[in-house]
Amino acid sequence: MNYPYVTQINISGFNTGHIQGIAIDTERKYLYHSFTTCLVKTDLKGKVIGVVSGLAGHLGCIAFNPADNKVYGSLEFKHDAIGSGILSRLDRNDILDGFYIVSFDVDKIDRPDMDAEKDGIMTAVFLKEVYDDYSAPNHRYGCSGIDGVTFAPAFGENSGKQYLYVAYGVYGDIARDDNDHQIILQYDISNWDQYAHMLNQSSMHRCGPENPDAKYFLYTGNTTYGVQNLEYDSFSHTILAAVYKGQKEAFPNYSMFFIDCSKAPKIADLSGISQQGELLTLASLGEYDSSTGSYGSRFPYGTTGMISLGDGYFYFSQDYHDETGYGSNIRLYRFDAETAEFTPV
Repeated sequence: MNYPYVTQINISGFNTGHIQGIAIDTERKYLYHSFTTCLVKTDLKGKVIGVVSGLAGHLGCIAFNPADNKVYGSLEFKHDAIGSGILSRLDRNDILDGFYIVSFDVDKIDRPDMDAEKDGIMTAVFLKEVYDDYSAPNHRYGCSGIDGVTFAPAFGENSGKQYLYVAYGVYGDIARDDNDHQIILQYDISNWDQYAHMLNQSSMHRCGPENPDAKYFLYTGNTTYGVQNLEYDSFSHTILAAVYKGQKEAFPNYSMFFIDCSKAPKIADLSGISQQGELLTLASLGEYDSSTGSYGSRFPYGTTGMISLGDGYFYFSQDYHDETGYGSNIRLYRFDAETAEFTPV
């Protein structure tokens, strides 16, 4: 793989909120960083190339799509504890609830202080499925919105067409039983040009697919705000799901799960939910909990960004806050598929 493995990259000095996700263009050698309400483009030494700000919502996990040279990310507008905190900090009272996948034309990002609405950089696609689950009484499945995104083949296939996968946020409520699954939507974005429009945040459009191409459930036990980051790794043929660990004592409460991409989903009864659904399989990686029959890892990083570089190498964001603002030390790790452990390089 023709890629310079830089062991550490530091980026700091942002006051827009902590880092949420990272993505890489290995061909052009650029890194992208989501700092909650802005997208930052740097080189591989952390030098800032451009900054896109002006977002009034939560920009979460991001993923680079080499098929169109764009960065995709989850963008949510809501009025719960997280959303209200962002809106009050920005002094915005004109924002409605809405859940979008946004795409950035990153070739146009070439300077600081670019505007997501005005500079023709970003388009958005509305996710009706998420909005309906979030807006349902008691937030269906505990849905708190969306966060993790990645591109990967269809489950049960080793390669082929890449789909966009979008993970729900899930409220960390220990008093209910219908929120013990991670929920992942699959979308074929090849026809999304018909939905993608510029986003006026004061009058947000509702243009998007009526339904996802598939809706999957992954039984992990409840987590705190669901999947923070998703990342497909072709080396292990898994999708890594990094979470803030849950609080239910009946579960092992891992901080990372490995979803087995080689296994096709199975129709099954969903624990705690009076319905059937397409159930995904956890890969046999990491610790095994016999009481729940689940596997996972207690690796502490990934929730604020992770990148699979291939051949077992990963970048993980290690976020911090100092007198200059929010930052991240992005570290290179090597993955051992036998032990499911990550070792810093």
